[in-house]
Amino acid sequence: MEREEILSWLRESDTDRLDALWRRADDTRRSCVGDAVHLRGLVEFANRCARSCAYCGLRADHHELPRYRMTPEEILRCADQIVDSGCGTIVLQSGEDPSLPAEWLADVVGRIKSRTPLAVTLSVGERDERDWAMWRQAGADRYLLRFETSNRALFDRIHPPLPDRRSDRLADLRTLRRLNYEVGSGVMIGIPGQTYEDLANDIEIFAAMSLDMIGVGPFIAHPRTPLGRAGSAGDPPAGQVPPTEEMTYKVIALARLVCPRANIPSTTALATLNRQTGRELGLMRGANVVMPNLTPTRYRQWYEIYPNKACVTESPGDCVPCMRSRIQAIDRRVGVGHGNSRNRSARASQPIEFQEP
Repeated sequence: MEREEILSWLRESDTDRLDALWRRADDTRRSCVGDAVHLRGLVEFANRCARSCAYCGLRADHHELPRYRMTPEEILRCADQIVDSGCGTIVLQSGEDPSLPAEWLADVVGRIKSRTPLAVTLSVGERDERDWAMWRQAGADRYLLRFETSNRALFDRIHPPLPDRRSDRLADLRTLRRLNYEVGSGVMIGIPGQTYEDLANDIEIFAAMSLDMIGVGPFIAHPRTPLGRAGSAGDPPAGQVPPTEEMTYKVIALARLVCPRANIPSTTALATLNRQTGRELGLMRGANVVMPNLTPTRYRQWYEIYPNKACVTESPGDCVPCMRSRIQAIDRRVGVGHGNSRNRSARASQPIEFQEP
């Protein structure tokens, strides 16, 4: 897809034209990855974070937030519940915490892999190559690291770097690919200062990197952050991407068209914007994955990246049946097994040997 076509779709507002985009993305999804919707059981196992991102409720400067890290035994109980619920994957997600011992997480991953048939996805932020290699050898299958925006100045403005390192998430994604992970990334939509040109560049990067997984969602700032306290100053300036539900569907659809074999989730953020049909519309416009939240209920309130997050009060036992019924209501079927990315499956597997430094 040429850049001008991407830009044209991003700016499109005609309902009939957009219906054509939704159909095209859905047809591509059906022909390239099928009708199965794969379930990933999400466990937000820790909310400690060293970063002070300008929009995120987990930021280190949010001192009133109770911090937690689940025990390995708690995580393993969640893994057992995920197996019982019929999901094929556990997603272990946390804030970016350099104090989290790599060996601790490697042990958790190894215990999950020896105890269950689950695929393991990690989403714990920027780490050293040594840690990623250790986790891969322990059995981790996938890694999610969103680059958020390809506009370097905008990234630095909303993600102040840690004192001892400068972020380079595109380089990190290449490292993860070299380590033979199934690699996922994505962006936020409607960051203050983000232009249509920026977002078109992001979508081109999806294609250039041939991502295995692509997660996108609207920009929603937590009220206890600099961007959340700034609030809205009325209509966005000309050229500013709006953080809307419709714009999120456009990016999902375009991601499907430029990476037809990728796994693309319909996210909790969409359900936050539209609790009735947000996830379903995402699935009907290119997505093929949902991530029911199986974090123990007592911890969910403390993993509030943005306000009014959907499914915070549901019990873990309610989430998967709810997702299954929503999937069946749109005449799709629940996937079985790991639901590996067809991009990843097309690449020859290469063994990784972990070496102590």
